[in-house]
Amino acid sequence: MVKSTIIARVVDGLPLAASMDDEQAESELAEYKSQAKAIFKKLNLQSEPMCSIDSGPYYLHYLLDQGVCYLCICDKSLPRKLAFSYLDELSKEFYMSYGSEIEQSNLRPYAFIKFDTFIQKTKRIYEDSRTQQNMTKLNEDLRDVTQIMTKNMEDLLWRGDSLDRMSTLSYQLRGESEKYRKATRRLNLEALYRKYGIPAAIILGFILVIYLRYKLF
Repeated sequence: MVKSTIIARVVDGLPLAASMDDEQAESELAEYKSQAKAIFKKLNLQSEPMCSIDSGPYYLHYLLDQGVCYLCICDKSLPRKLAFSYLDELSKEFYMSYGSEIEQSNLRPYAFIKFDTFIQKTKRIYEDSRTQQNMTKLNEDLRDVTQIMTKNMEDLLWRGDSLDRMSTLSYQLRGESEKYRKATRRLNLEALYRKYGIPAAIILGFILVIYLRYKLF
């Protein structure tokens, strides 16, 4: 299920709205909410538009839309397609309600905290992935979640990993380049074997025969 939700502005990480969680949830999720704030600091307009970040027992899923980041902390049992469908619903409603105010420079943190009413209502809909409505959402092929980037929280916080699209593309290109080099090396070896393998085997066999002949006789 969705445990908590935070909405922030991408350019400066300013929190715009969040779910009002009870005291127990606040205590249990304090560490992960701190991680969410660290993610906001890493985001920019060139960041991956959708990402799932693995952190202990939870996933932190985020969606970037119209300069706003919609992030939810979820149990790993919640299907990713439902998590991003949830964030997509929030993004549409939030932008329709506050889109003209998002870029104001004098906004205070959690200026749109009243949006929690919609967050809680939508969150309840997504609590059980087995309901008919959510089964329908899962079966709708609206987005391919296998293409959504997945990161590890430790890599982001301690190893300086990036959420930028160009960084991800560069990483993918390095991976493809390495695959190409390995494939080229293998093809070259196969070509050499086809060209020289049989003659080399004949010569080695001839040398072995002569060696054994003189060795034994």
